[in-house]
Amino acid sequence: MLSDRILFIDGDALVINKPAGLPVDTPRAGGDSIERRLDELKCGFKRPPTAMHRLDQDTSGCLLFARNPRARADLQQAFEGRRVEKSYLALIGVAVAEESGTIDLPLAKRSSADAGWRMVGDAKGQEAVTHWRRLAVLDGRTLVEFRPVTGRTHQIRVHAREAFGTGIVGDRVYGIPGGAMLLHASRLVVPREGKTTIDVAAPLPEHWPDDIRASLDEA
Repeated sequence: MLSDRILFIDGDALVINKPAGLPVDTPRAGGDSIERRLDELKCGFKRPPTAMHRLDQDTSGCLLFARNPRARADLQQAFEGRRVEKSYLALIGVAVAEESGTIDLPLAKRSSADAGWRMVGDAKGQEAVTHWRRLAVLDGRTLVEFRPVTGRTHQIRVHAREAFGTGIVGDRVYGIPGGAMLLHASRLVVPREGKTTIDVAAPLPEHWPDDIRASLDEA
C-alpha cells in the first residue's frame, strides 16, 4: 500500500517514498502506476491527492502531493519560483576527482526511428542547471549528491553522463546498463507561507549496495 510509504502528511500535502519501478503516470500500454493507486493516498479525504512533480519510473524517493486545490496552487507557485529544494543520490560508474561543481547544460528532446526519444545537451534547448558534490569513492565508483535548480526531464541522468564521461549505474539509456538504476530522490524541502516547512528525507531502497549504504552513514 502506498499509504505505508508516507513520509509526511497534513491537511494540505503529503510526501511518499516512491518505490523504484513504479511510474507516476499510467503508461500508454497500461499497467500499474501511482496514478492508478491514488485512492490509497486519500487518507480520509474524499478527493485523491495530486502529484506536484514527477520521478522517472526507475527512480525512488520523495514524491510530493497536494491534498486540495488551494494547496496545489500554492505548491505550484513554490515550484515555479524555484523555492523547492530537491536532493538526489546517485552512484556514478567512475571515480570522480573533483569535490563539487555545477553543470550548466541546456537540454532538448531528440527522437529517432531506431532509438526512440531521449534528452540531449543542446545550446538551443531549455535551461538546465544542477549542483553536485562528491560524497564517497568506492572501487572506482562515486556516490554523488545532485541538487537540481531546474526540473527538466531526465536532467540528472543526462547531466551525470555529460559531467563525468559516464552515467549512473543501472541507467540503461544514459548510463551503465545492468541491474536497478541507482538514482534516489533523497530529500525534499518545501517552504510554505504561514505553515511549517516540509523537510523530509527518504531512506535508501534495499537494492542499493551495502558498501554505499555504509559510506552514506559515514558522510
